[in-house]
Amino acid sequence: MSEVQKEAIELQGSKVSTAAGWLAGIGALVVVIAVLGVQIATPGLVHANVAAIALAGASVSLLLQLASAAVGRRELSAQGGLIDDARRALTQTDELFMMTEMLQSADGYEDAMAVLTATSLRLLPGLGGALYIFNNSRDRLDYTGGWRLPDGYEPAATLAPANCWALKRGKRHVNDPVTGTLCCAHHASSLGTLEVPMMARGKVYGLLLFVTEAGDSFRVMLDSRRLAQALADSMSLALSNISLREKLRTQSLRDPLTGLYNRRYMEDALERYVSLAERNASPTAVVMIDLDNFKRLNDSHGHAKGDAVLRDVAAQLVGGLRPSDIVCRYGGEELLVILPDCPLADAVGRAEALRLRIEQLSETHGAEISASFGVAAIPETATTLGELVPMADAALFRAKRDGKNRVNAAESRNAPALRLAVPRRRAAGGG
Repeated sequence: MSEVQKEAIELQGSKVSTAAGWLAGIGALVVVIAVLGVQIATPGLVHANVAAIALAGASVSLLLQLASAAVGRRELSAQGGLIDDARRALTQTDELFMMTEMLQSADGYEDAMAVLTATSLRLLPGLGGALYIFNNSRDRLDYTGGWRLPDGYEPAATLAPANCWALKRGKRHVNDPVTGTLCCAHHASSLGTLEVPMMARGKVYGLLLFVTEAGDSFRVMLDSRRLAQALADSMSLALSNISLREKLRTQSLRDPLTGLYNRRYMEDALERYVSLAERNASPTAVVMIDLDNFKRLNDSHGHAKGDAVLRDVAAQLVGGLRPSDIVCRYGGEELLVILPDCPLADAVGRAEALRLRIEQLSETHGAEISASFGVAAIPETATTLGELVPMADAALFRAKRDGKNRVNAAESRNAPALRLAVPRRRAAGGG
């Protein structure tokens, strides 16, 4: 039986007791009136007995009315408690509705974290909290942020799903070493914690963790389960929407095969970097890359092998460049690299290092793999965006014509063209 049902039964009983008290009081008063009537009708009765009976009836009536008043006060107190509980529940509901509305406007995980923190501080002021979100590969959960964590409590930087009972069961779980509950393998604190998985559309997006340093932590966590679950449910929907938006944004900017930026993003980024270079008088270089004999590779080893080579070439390019450099798939087996704040000579040196990295893939794939490079830069070879890419493309064409597997730079406006000629490798088994 729930607490609300018990309180309702007690309240009904108090109402019956109050009615009975009033009826008893009225009955005693009727008795007194009857006795007085008898005295008037028969004046021969002993006056002392009549007075005693009247006094006793009045006393009983007064006592019953006092008891009825006490029961009434208790009834009013119980009603006041129920009203306070209803007001508190209404306030919590309003807070959760406001949280859901704010989360709909969250642009990313930082906004969602800010909304969660503010709401949790209002609804669960006695608890600290931490938020964990799955990484892209979904092999671990990364710590996103926390609020009001107790002194000395250090949240783990990452969590493995296999070490968490809440994630394995898909249900909330209480870790409380003091009372001897079953604790997760990652729980390395004497404090009690409540872990709630955040699930939406059948998929787990993260973990919401609450912690307290109260002495009766197990009872505190049990009392907080309902609100903690409500917070997790609201956050799970928000994380689902944010993840979907990130996926759509990535699909609109990335090539699905290689994971590199697509041509649409390349055009926007190149225009932005060239404008910045003109404003700051800093150099910007472009490297055009084309895999040599790629059609022959597909014909000899199949398109699956060609796709694998493209993915590995993309990984080699990204691994061999700065985080600020932009690597794009220009089309087919053609790739383009944007090197901001990079003069022509440095761009040629980096292109040569990339050429060697790609060449080393031959042993991995058991096929001859190489690439030709064309390099151009502002302001050394070009002055405008309209000249930059065509000049790099022309330099790439000359590298192909001169024997492939080499780096060729566009002609400088003040000096002859810079070329790094590399002899072509012989085919495997060619001696």
